[in-house]
Amino acid sequence: MLLKEIKNIFHLELDAIYGKEEVDSFFYLLIEHYFDLERFVLAMQPELIIDKEQETVIFQALSELKLEKPIQHIIGTSYFMDLDFKVNEHVLIPRPETEELVRWILDDVKDVRQSLTILDMGTGSGCIPISLDKNLTNAKVFGLDISSDALKVADENNRLIGANVKFFNADILSLDKETATKELDQKFDIIISNPPYVRELEKEEMQNNVIDHEPGLALFVPDEDPLKFYSAVVNFAADHLNEDGCLFLEINQYLGKETMILLEESNFKTIELRKDMFGNDRMIKGIRK
Repeated sequence: MLLKEIKNIFHLELDAIYGKEEVDSFFYLLIEHYFDLERFVLAMQPELIIDKEQETVIFQALSELKLEKPIQHIIGTSYFMDLDFKVNEHVLIPRPETEELVRWILDDVKDVRQSLTILDMGTGSGCIPISLDKNLTNAKVFGLDISSDALKVADENNRLIGANVKFFNADILSLDKETATKELDQKFDIIISNPPYVRELEKEEMQNNVIDHEPGLALFVPDEDPLKFYSAVVNFAADHLNEDGCLFLEINQYLGKETMILLEESNFKTIELRKDMFGNDRMIKGIRK
């Protein structure tokens, strides 16, 4: 079958769900992933034919896209900070907003020469600590998560990408009671967290491919206590950051002011709120007094 005919079928089946540009993106990602074909291949070889086995693979992907399965889950990877991360239903797919947070941290420490200790709380796929470890030669990096399934993904990414992050199975909400606290009971220069922050009332704003295929454990918080993870992270950071150590948070865009108050009440200083590329309040940095 002609590859250009398959592309047309993709548009016929998927444009109403995703829009033409995103369907183009899906199609080219799939042919690159499965067939090692560059996106300009149809311009160079408009009559390119793929065999029956290849047809089966790409039509299976089409079927999954019709069910709104994330493209990253179909191909099994997601690109983040110029690195290829394994992802599945047990971890959040890394977002560009989170990449902005990592780049803020890297920019913040670019002139630091002494060794750094860094902890990521709620690590998921490990995209934050692994990216930091790969970009910083002077850092010892740790990550923790409550989900053992997520940590299996993080450990695999750690190995495949060649990073040296140490991961712990621990619950942000009860760290003081965790045995892992013995190993985490040290002072850090930087603590980062992108914990669950989507209120149940905000579900209607979300796409089905997120709600149906990404872990609710890593996404949602109760409407009546939306900052419960941030309270735990801020309390832990207040006790476990070095003097002038930094806390970086990815936040709910609607709760920036409330999250900043949490830091102020725990004696953080020079608190800075930043917007993401979409103009939403998304990141906070605070320095421990």
